[in-house]
Amino acid sequence: MKNVVSKEWLIEHLNENELIICDCRFDLSDPAKGRNEFEAGHITGAIYVDLEQDLSGKKHAHGGRHPLPDMDEFIKKLGEWGIDETKTVVMYDDNNGSNAARFWWMLKYVGHEKAYVLQGGFTEWEKSGFPISKERTRNEKTVFTAKINHDMIASMEDVKRLMDKKSNRRVIVDSRDEKRYRGEVEPIDKLAGHIPAAVNVPWVSNFEKENHWKSSEGLSRLHSSLKDKEEVIVYCGSGVTACSNVLGMDEAGIQAKLYVGSWSDWISYPENKIEKGKNDLLMI
Repeated sequence: MKNVVSKEWLIEHLNENELIICDCRFDLSDPAKGRNEFEAGHITGAIYVDLEQDLSGKKHAHGGRHPLPDMDEFIKKLGEWGIDETKTVVMYDDNNGSNAARFWWMLKYVGHEKAYVLQGGFTEWEKSGFPISKERTRNEKTVFTAKINHDMIASMEDVKRLMDKKSNRRVIVDSRDEKRYRGEVEPIDKLAGHIPAAVNVPWVSNFEKENHWKSSEGLSRLHSSLKDKEEVIVYCGSGVTACSNVLGMDEAGIQAKLYVGSWSDWISYPENKIEKGKNDLLMI
């Protein structure tokens, strides 16, 4: 796989100077839990990357629950963590790779190609008896030179353009679970439903079991109906779990754009339309 590495690969390369390991564990219901788990034990050599403190910016009236952080500050942090173009970055979590996938996507967005998510996350690493430590790692600081790829992001206006055109060659993908997509339940955001014309590809469908990504072949089969599309825009609740779909699609050879603000941004505008139920035009 081009975006996922095995624990066997990581243990083989664990002591290499060009390797940076990042622990991205985080629990939305308990923001301190991930860091506490990191302090209690993490993959040897790992540093902690916080979803809300490092991978998200301040929330405002619009922009969603997890807007991107100030890019200058984020790029500065990458250098402080020891990440530059010479480093290979492997990130992991214990939430089916969703938080790690957000960091993977952000690294790709700022132009870092050698970014990988760990297959199996922390749980499989620990079960294998591989090295775990409580010590904090301080990597040598460097300077990260960004090459931001603006084409990886879709704005709300881009979403509306696809929504209005309703072309079979372009598609909006909702990454939330089916009940949230249908508008039957909404445990987090103020309004239930989905963006009109969006189809549903639940982000967890990229995994064959908990914390374990499907193979490249499996991901190609999952996303096969999207391969002939000229444009694919992906969203979720706040721009985090959708990154798992973006990664899975990338494995399948599909370059999807992320609507970062996602559903939580969409519903912050009262004039935006909302649909409920299933869109039968294309359901993955």
